[in-house]
Amino acid sequence: MNNMIERLETIARRYEELNEILMDPSIAGDIQKMTEASKEQSSLEAAYRLYQEYKTILSGIEEAKELLNEKDPEIKEMAELELSELEEKRPLIEEKLHLELIPKDPNDNKNVIVEIRGAAGGDEGNIFAGDLYRMYVKYAESQGWKIEIMEAQDSEAGGYSLISFMVKGEGVYSKLKFESGSHRVQRVPKTETQGRVHTSTATVLVMPEAEEVDIEINPGDLRIDTYRASGAGGQHINKTDSAVRITHIPTGTVTTSQDGRSQHDNKDKAMRAMRTKLYEMKLREQEEALGSERRSKIGSGDRAEKIRTYNYPQNRVTDHRIGLTIQQLDRIMEGKLEDIIEALMNEDQRLKLAGAQE
Repeated sequence: MNNMIERLETIARRYEELNEILMDPSIAGDIQKMTEASKEQSSLEAAYRLYQEYKTILSGIEEAKELLNEKDPEIKEMAELELSELEEKRPLIEEKLHLELIPKDPNDNKNVIVEIRGAAGGDEGNIFAGDLYRMYVKYAESQGWKIEIMEAQDSEAGGYSLISFMVKGEGVYSKLKFESGSHRVQRVPKTETQGRVHTSTATVLVMPEAEEVDIEINPGDLRIDTYRASGAGGQHINKTDSAVRITHIPTGTVTTSQDGRSQHDNKDKAMRAMRTKLYEMKLREQEEALGSERRSKIGSGDRAEKIRTYNYPQNRVTDHRIGLTIQQLDRIMEGKLEDIIEALMNEDQRLKLAGAQE
């Protein structure tokens, strides 16, 4: 508890310091400094307000205890009532403060790039990749997020061997970051004549969009090629050499874009995807070095890790990391992912809280 108070005192001092900085007329013209100070203050605000409320409760408890020594029975009764109310509020606010002090993921508010690939199961894996894409599109619509396709490799039987898209909006990464991994489907494929249930997989990779400040790329390390866009990209695909492929020579990372309206647009999209992929590699290296960070996370976020099974005959979906089973697969495939995502976020918070208290 003392440790918590010390941390809250530090936050309160910094919050008030930032208040003074923001009110200082000498920095009014320095937009960057103003933005940084304002962003930092806003990140501390919830903890600061809760701490003020907590201090009010603590001083209220002290006052009520003193009033219990009064001889007047009415004052004594009021003090008892007040004390019992405040003692009831105290653990609730302490719980909120503990949660507020959990280290925040700095990427939580970022947009994401999602990459879905058909994996085991041939055509059926690709069809399932298309189903997952549709599920995420519907979920994004329900959240008021925007989707922009980066690259799509259609599969002849339907779905995609690969589809990569950006999701833009508020707090996108905080909700989608647990989707990375191998998604397994159990159902009777359209091509199956005997009515047997097959198991196929598609992999999902969710990466926080990297801004230029997050990762530095030496232009000399890039090879940029243009080629003619192909495939069922719709009417708007430009039939000239407008598709762009970027290769990061040191790592062999490749990104492409052909769905943009011009070569410039495709180059911009492919470059955003490149920054994001290299940033994702950097984050993974940092986590590997920390080691303990992975233990306080839900799963490894690795594309190979089996995270969820979608069982069509039994209308059931199971998230293996938290042992959650929901008998409403039809709703989930329509983008009603709130129950799963909320359960994953709660478990993530619980693990981080346990880690912080060790």
